[in-house]
Formats: sequence, C-alpha cells, structure tokens
Amino acid sequence: MSEPEVLVERIGALGRITLNRPRAINALNHSMVRSMASALLEWADDESVCAVLLTGAGERGLCAGGDIVSIYHDARDGGSGSADFWRDEYVLNAAIARYGKPYVAIMDGIVMGGGVGVSAHGNVRVVTERSTIGMPEVGIGFVPDVGGTYLLSRAPGELGTHIALTTARMTAGDAIACGFADHFVPSDRLDEFEQALAGVSVEDALAQFAQPASASELVAQRDWIDAAYAADTVEEIVANLRSSDVPEAQAAAEQILAKSPTAAKVTLRALRHARTLDTLEAVLDEEYRVSLACLKSHDLVEGIRAQVVEKDRNPAWSPSTLEAVTDELVDRFFEPLGEAELGLAAALVSGEEVR
Repeated sequence: MSEPEVLVERIGALGRITLNRPRAINALNHSMVRSMASALLEWADDESVCAVLLTGAGERGLCAGGDIVSIYHDARDGGSGSADFWRDEYVLNAAIARYGKPYVAIMDGIVMGGGVGVSAHGNVRVVTERSTIGMPEVGIGFVPDVGGTYLLSRAPGELGTHIALTTARMTAGDAIACGFADHFVPSDRLDEFEQALAGVSVEDALAQFAQPASASELVAQRDWIDAAYAADTVEEIVANLRSSDVPEAQAAAEQILAKSPTAAKVTLRALRHARTLDTLEAVLDEEYRVSLACLKSHDLVEGIRAQVVEKDRNPAWSPSTLEAVTDELVDRFFEPLGEAELGLAAALVSGEEVR
C-alpha cells in the first residue's frame, strides 16, 4: 500500500505534520488540506501538545503549491471541486494564522502558492539558504490567493507588488524582509533543529540554531521598485519600468507583459484593496470571490495548459493586452457571491467557526 499523502505523528510534546508527495514537491490536494485541518483541530485542545512542526518530504521543497492540474480539469469541465478545495484551504490558512500554539513551518527549498498558505501564516517561519519562495499565480492566469495578497500588500514599500506582478522568487533574506518568514536555520542543521523541538521549547531551539540570513537583494532595489510600482495602473507601472535606466527594472516590465493581462490587473486591484482590510479573514473572503471568478475565466485554463499541461510556454491570453482589459471586466472578479460567500470575516466577528 502507498504511504499517506500527509504524515501525522506525535514526538513527545511535538505534533508533526509532513506533506508527503515528494514526487510532486508535496503539491496540495483537497484530502491533504483536510488531513492538516483535522490534526490541528485535534491538537489545539490537547494540553500534551506544546507545538506543531510542518515539514515537506523529499529534498526539493516544502510545497510547490496547489494541484493545478486538477484545477485545470475542473475549470475546463465546469466542475465545483476547486471551489470546495479553496474553501477548505482558505479556512485552514486562517486557522493556522490564529493557532494558539507555536506553529513551526520549515520553508526549505521550493515554497510556492498554496505552500505559502500553509507556512507563511504560521507564527514561527523558518527558511534556509535553499529556500525559494514565491506567488507565481499571474503566470497561469490566476491571482495570488491563500492569503497571499494579505502578505504581499504588507511587505515594505512596493516590494509585494513587484513580487506579485513579475512572479519574482524570494530568497531567505528576501522572505524575512518581506514578512513571509522569521528565522534562518542552515539546511545542514535542520535535522538537529527538528530533533531539538521535540525536547525543548521553540524559543530555546531557535536560540541554539537560528543564524542571521543573508541581506535581501530585493530590499537593496527598493528605490526603483517603490518609484515604479506606486502607480495606480499596471500600464503606468510598465511605462515607469521601461523608462528606468536600471536593467532590472526594464526586465521586470517584460516579465509583467508576458503574464496574463487580466490576472495582472485583477492582482493589482486585489493588492491595493487588501491594504485597506484589517484582517486576514477579510482578505481571504475577497480572494475566494476572485478565485471563483478565475475558475470561469479563459486565462486560467489557458495558462495552466501552456505552462503545465502541454508546456508549450506560449499562452494565448484573452484579452491579449493590458489596454483591452477594462475596469468593468476587473470589477466582475470582485462581485459578491451571496450565499456562496466564504464568510470568514463574519465568523470572526460572531465567534463562530467556519468549516
């Protein structure tokens, strides 16, 4: 028999969750989300569990994101499985953010999309020199979700806007500077660090193994990033980048123009609005509306087809230019869902649980 896709175990006072799809870089599916949620719920009221540890099996990374091939088939066939998956996934993201015990996420290797959602909302986020962290959604005609717009909108200056629109990858130093991580532990000390967590407090383990991370290259480029991305529209941002004499800025313009024009504009709107929302729950509610709208869009199916399914790397976006994406089209991605709303913000106010 094959191993479970999520390994749940107790090691002393430590509850350990291991994402266990190493061949897929531990990409999340619905059953994995449910397994994680069940374990966290059980341990929340178990006084013998003092902390939770999240790791990924294999050498490549914690989690490459959601299972987008399943989303592709669901979107193409008009199914509802992705909506159900996202609902449970976002509820899990919110639960992680408000978990009452230390939640230690080892963000080693590749951590993308949904992998960010199950790690970067934790209260103890550990990166290594191998960490590569990003929100690559606009490259497949989607929009940063799993609370990604909450995190990105709160990064220093316009770094989050740059990361979202170009799908830039963060190093360990970048992730700490941008608020996606807290501590750096060298990869060759991870085994010792994880073993220590089973016997001492999280604070003591960090004191023993955490080291300063390398400086953030993104922070070092804030001058041109902040100047270019402060604009109100994606068209203006691209024009600012193209007129810059900084080679990295000109490269960023071309990266944005290669992405879905619709996803880029919806992403900018989502990021700007996320800044005005007080809670992660309110942001997740909005991301759920946007995600369901993306599920019905042309660009999500086309983007996954081009990047992952057929891999021709030549998506035919529709509309094909930023200028052709109207404000009215962007508005549709934010329309209320009525009875289908995620409802996390309302539940937070009322003290109810969303399941």
